[in-house]
Amino acid sequence: MTENLPPSPPLAVQSLTLSLPSVAGPVNILRGVDLTVSAGETVAVIGPSGSGKSSLISVAAGLETPTSGNVRLFGQDLGALDEDGRARLRRGRVGLVFQSFHLLPNMTARENVAAPLELAGRADAMSEAEDWLDKVGLGARLTHYPHQLSGGEQQRVALARALTVRPELLFADEPTGNLDAANGAMVADLMFDLLAQAGAALVLVTHDETLAARADRIVRMADGLIVPTPAEAHA
Repeated sequence: MTENLPPSPPLAVQSLTLSLPSVAGPVNILRGVDLTVSAGETVAVIGPSGSGKSSLISVAAGLETPTSGNVRLFGQDLGALDEDGRARLRRGRVGLVFQSFHLLPNMTARENVAAPLELAGRADAMSEAEDWLDKVGLGARLTHYPHQLSGGEQQRVALARALTVRPELLFADEPTGNLDAANGAMVADLMFDLLAQAGAALVLVTHDETLAARADRIVRMADGLIVPTPAEAHA
């Protein structure tokens, strides 16, 4: 009788390295990173600028190819997939939110949120987009273009767009970094509340230790490596 195997974690990273060329020689961005994120777990990645946090997200999401090591999304080895294959794997299962919003300027808020659903062939893309914009408090801004929205509103549109496909894993790179304190707190509250409702996992890069403290686990990076947090170092 074959035993049922446990489901693969949303993210498993092993011995990950990333080196980029420069005039002075290779720059080692990631120098052997191991990280596993369980289903529904929220993980905050903190550390100084240049420590490799954003690069870790980029490689883990399959947006950048590592120099060596292994990345598995939902048990699938990203190294075995081409760019189209990685995009197909992410579609409907992975959400992405960035510091700089990345909204399409010639599309309304509703069209921006509907875009990933339309790519997935959903006939209800527009109505679903409206529902999600309601959830983030922007039901009255459906037909506004990004330039007509404040920074906080644009980030809420970006959050709705990332979550409308009901991903199992959300990567968020400094999602409150360009916002004032009030808007940052609003976006953070929405993100954690909506992820909790969906039971989705989160990998959050942030400089904000108060925001990081809301996660189930904090991972600290320095010089391309995961290092012990102060509590772990003194354990």
